Amino acid sequence: MAESAKPRLIGFNHVALEVGDIDEALAFYSRFFTFKLRGKSDSMAFIDLGDQFIALQRGRKQPADDGRHFGLVVDDKEAARKALEAAGVTLLDGPFLDFRDPWGNRIEIVGYDNIQFTKAANVLRGMGLMHLVKNEKAKKELAEKGMTPE
Repeated sequence: MAESAKPRLIGFNHVALEVGDIDEALAFYSRFFTFKLRGKSDSMAFIDLGDQFIALQRGRKQPADDGRHFGLVVDDKEAARKALEAAGVTLLDGPFLDFRDPWGNRIEIVGYDNIQFTKAANVLRGMGLMHLVKNEKAKKELAEKGMTPE
């Protein structure tokens, strides 16, 4: 196949997590995160992330994940750490802020300020997060790719 015929990967629309029970999963995550639902049924719930979402799907069957995980971006990583600790969630050993939900999904918490991932200004505005800024390390990484935020 010619190189030009291949589509280019440009981002994520959503991540799907399998959980045992939708209502239990929403109750668990709402103990330490503020979020809005896009929709909910008996077998699925959709947590809004502005221009992206997390889909919670009933039916977890596999054992706990170890290396497989995803990074969930938050506006305040230290507030997330405190909320997780206050909720009694066990943080995993290592250099990152990782935990497992009750169904074994491994999640890493990352701060918006410290990563290359950038929400468009219109999305930040719609989410009420125009105050978020990148730290110098993230700005440098973005600049090296020609993606300096305006």
